[in-house]
Amino acid sequence: MTVTESPAIERPRRAVRAAGKLATVRTVLTAWLGRPLASFHLVLAIFGLLTALGLVMVLSASSVVSINTKGFGLYTIFKKQLLYVLVGSVLFWVALRTPLAKIRAASPLAMIAGVVMLVLVLTPLGATLNGTRSWFRFGPISFQPIELCKLALALWGAHVLVVKRAVLHRYRHLLVPVLPVALVLFALVMLQPDLGGTVTLGVVLIALLWFAGAPLRLFGSLALGGVAGVALLAVGTNYRLDRVLSFLNPDDDLGGSGYQALQAQYALADGGFFGSGLGQGSSKWNYMPNVHNDFIFALIGDELGLLGCGLVLGLFAMLAVVGMRIATRNIDPWIRMVAATLTVWLVAQAAINIGYVVGLLPVTGITLPLISSGGTSVVVTMMVFGILGNCARHEPEAVSALRSQGPGRFGKLLHLPAPDPYQPPKKRKPVRPSAPPRGAEQRKRAAPERARQKTSRGNPRTPKGGRR
Repeated sequence: MTVTESPAIERPRRAVRAAGKLATVRTVLTAWLGRPLASFHLVLAIFGLLTALGLVMVLSASSVVSINTKGFGLYTIFKKQLLYVLVGSVLFWVALRTPLAKIRAASPLAMIAGVVMLVLVLTPLGATLNGTRSWFRFGPISFQPIELCKLALALWGAHVLVVKRAVLHRYRHLLVPVLPVALVLFALVMLQPDLGGTVTLGVVLIALLWFAGAPLRLFGSLALGGVAGVALLAVGTNYRLDRVLSFLNPDDDLGGSGYQALQAQYALADGGFFGSGLGQGSSKWNYMPNVHNDFIFALIGDELGLLGCGLVLGLFAMLAVVGMRIATRNIDPWIRMVAATLTVWLVAQAAINIGYVVGLLPVTGITLPLISSGGTSVVVTMMVFGILGNCARHEPEAVSALRSQGPGRFGKLLHLPAPDPYQPPKKRKPVRPSAPPRGAEQRKRAAPERARQKTSRGNPRTPKGGRR
């Protein structure tokens, strides 16, 4: 005869076993995260997953647009996206293996080149696309210089603020020359006009000043200026004004300015939990414009459902955690500021894109990093991931492991050199005093005797000879 245990006894045992398994998983995860190259491997994993997901979704989203365009094949947009990914992969590898000291040294030249390109794009050399003169065209290839300017501002701004970190408590040193140069960039981008580029450029500037330790009252002034600039850009063109008005009153023009945002919400609702299946989404059949660009997150919800959207959100959340982990685990102040600023830039751009797709923000035309179809945006984002991976390899524990145990599996595969250990900047030698003027040495020698005589005359109880 068998004796069965009561549920009151079995439930605590199950809870204890579940707690034990959870503790084991936590121990294993903590041990893995404690490895020297854990941050580097996480950057590679996030980069690979976002790139693969972007290629698959662009292939699915662009097939209808490509087949409906006369003279183009079914995979035209996907082939162009694949070409940009290949170019970006090369630049990712270059950014990953280039010494960070050389990248920092080249940042002023990159900033100058960015300003020059923003000026040239406003001349007849630039091309107008979607109402903005922000492109250079070379046959079928287009190039948008604002993307490179964001990266140049992050690298150069961090360099200037780190050099002047001892005097950043003064507003003059905190704001000059970073803020004037940023204002020049804002003015040139607003002349195009490019609302999305202006917003993301502002994110980079705010991140730089935040991690430099600027006072909070400064961000209030910057926020007022940013809102004024965005309002000016929105009112400056009819289609942007229609987007803002449709966001404030979404039911006024459902078939006009509010059509795209409404179709995005329908696509997310149709996908449900598991989605309609990869390639089976109905929203790409001319129901939603620019589904392969700005609104590709809606197609992810349509075809991959809530699980696919959760995967995208989880990857960018992991990117935020890993990027800040890299910033906090480094010693070099420039690497810390660059890693944190680049992380905020990518995560904020993804948050803005997802925000206006789900209806929380007005449509601004900002792409979803590594997932939306786009040339310059994809290439520059892959370069940013390369720099983040390079920063991860410069963590002190990673440097020690790579220099003592070898490059590792990925280091051998990518032919990555061992990073140099951090060397603090040399202290400046004190300035040698100039030669004293003539007669100064004699006055210096006579000063103690004069002081003693003055003290003797000022004490009435002390006789002239020094005795009482």
